[in-house]
Amino acid sequence: MRPLLLALYLMLLAAVPGGADTIYQTTAQGKQVVVQRDAIVVKEDSSSLVYKHFDLRERRVTQVRLSKGTLPYTVVTSSPANQKHIVDTWKRFGYTAIVTDQAGKTTRVFAVYLDFYPPGGRGSLLESVPPRTSLPLLLEGGGADEVEFSKIDRLEIGRDRLKISLRNGQVQTGQFLVPTDQPAEVRFLGITDNYNPASEDVFDYSMPLQRVKEIRFE
Repeated sequence: MRPLLLALYLMLLAAVPGGADTIYQTTAQGKQVVVQRDAIVVKEDSSSLVYKHFDLRERRVTQVRLSKGTLPYTVVTSSPANQKHIVDTWKRFGYTAIVTDQAGKTTRVFAVYLDFYPPGGRGSLLESVPPRTSLPLLLEGGGADEVEFSKIDRLEIGRDRLKISLRNGQVQTGQFLVPTDQPAEVRFLGITDNYNPASEDVFDYSMPLQRVKEIRFE
């Protein structure tokens, strides 16, 4: 399945008029080599270059910071219209979900993933705990499981219990298994139709999982 996904992704990228930003680095021999294609550069100064791109393996948008050394980088930028086309491609290949919060508001979110922050949303994310597109679950009756988003049809969230309806018809119940000993707030993140391609953030939707009532994956 993954080779087919990669082939389709590359075909769609090739169809984007003009492509997106391309980052080159000049080697010690004076040759330009491609560091990243189909990216969106969001920040550059004398010490570093920051760009976003789509990680097909994890099926989410990631941010990369390149530290500038003695070998220079060159960026061939694209138009805002082409950057929007790239974001539309990201939305097609990331996981898409309909999220209903505890207040009953429903939002369609693209390229969704989970990440971990200090409790109450204070401070930056917990960099020691990587984001993921899977759900760590402490099963009722004992045991643990890591359920990939691709296998989930619907996730119902109660006060102290998760109910996962899988695409194969099975149902799993349990508690979210926080993958760290640090105090952590789990957030469901992604991009919406209002996402700004020039934003330094890789999301414009952020909801603590404890404030979510239901997630339906498309």
